[in-house]
Amino acid sequence: MIILIHLICGLKYGFTNFGINIKTKCMKKLLIAMALVASLSATAGISSIRSAEKVKVQEKQYKKIEVSAVDKIAMDKIKKSYGAYTVKEAAKADDGEYKLVLSKDGVDLTATFTSSGDLIKIY
Repeated sequence: MIILIHLICGLKYGFTNFGINIKTKCMKKLLIAMALVASLSATAGISSIRSAEKVKVQEKQYKKIEVSAVDKIAMDKIKKSYGAYTVKEAAKADDGEYKLVLSKDGVDLTATFTSSGDLIKIY
C-alpha cells in the first residue's frame, strides 16, 4: 500500500513535511486513483452479473404422431434425400416442424425437419 501511495504521489522517500500543499496534491491524486479503481471494479462487477444471467430457452414440445400422419409432400422430400433410411417414429410441434427417428442398418438417428420437409438438424 505504501508503494502505491509513493507511485501515485510521486514521493521517493516517504512522507516528508514540506507543507500542506504537497499533502493536499497527494491526497487529491490518491482520491482520484481510488475513485477510478472503484468505478472500474463496479463496471467489471456489472459485466460479470450480465454474463452470469442465464437465458431461458423453452424447448419445443413435440407430440408423437403416426408416421403415416406426416404430410405427404414433406415425407416425399425427406424420402428423396434419405431414401435409404426408414422412419421409425414421428412427432410434430405446434408450428408444423417434424422430429423423426430414422433408421438404417440398425443405427438410429433423430432429425428435425420443417413442415415442407427441409432438414433443420440431425442429433
